[in-house]
Amino acid sequence: MKEYMQKAIDKALEGVKEGESPFGSCIVKDGKVIAVAHNTVLSKNDPTNHAEINAIRKACRKLGHHDLSGCVLYSTTEPCPMCFAAIHWAKIQRIIFGTEIADVKNLGFSELTISNDEMKKKGGATVEIIGDFMRDECLELLSSWKKGKGRIY
Repeated sequence: MKEYMQKAIDKALEGVKEGESPFGSCIVKDGKVIAVAHNTVLSKNDPTNHAEINAIRKACRKLGHHDLSGCVLYSTTEPCPMCFAAIHWAKIQRIIFGTEIADVKNLGFSELTISNDEMKKKGGATVEIIGDFMRDECLELLSSWKKGKGRIY
């Protein structure tokens, strides 16, 4: 599992070098990496281009279908409500994330502070949620980005 989160972290770092925000995502199915992506909100001027959404789009294209049942999504930070909804609609089986929404809100990002657990409960979603996975490494990613004076949206 660590190798998949590391891919998400590495992809986020790649995005940071390109002037993007510090978020990455990796989608895995049956032990194989299907898609890896970082945010492209700033470069594409599209507020929906979060790492999770970009990874879901890539995975759907690769698999030729909108149904990602059996897939696991690794995200450096807890998915926002928009991304959680997309994960739910794609039927992704499990979310594994590093830092929490509150961590990026504290950096100044315009986050809706609704946790994945709360959305799952209120929405009746079936996705399994595992948080704080490789949290220290994901916090270091955020810290590194902040030291570099990255742009907030």
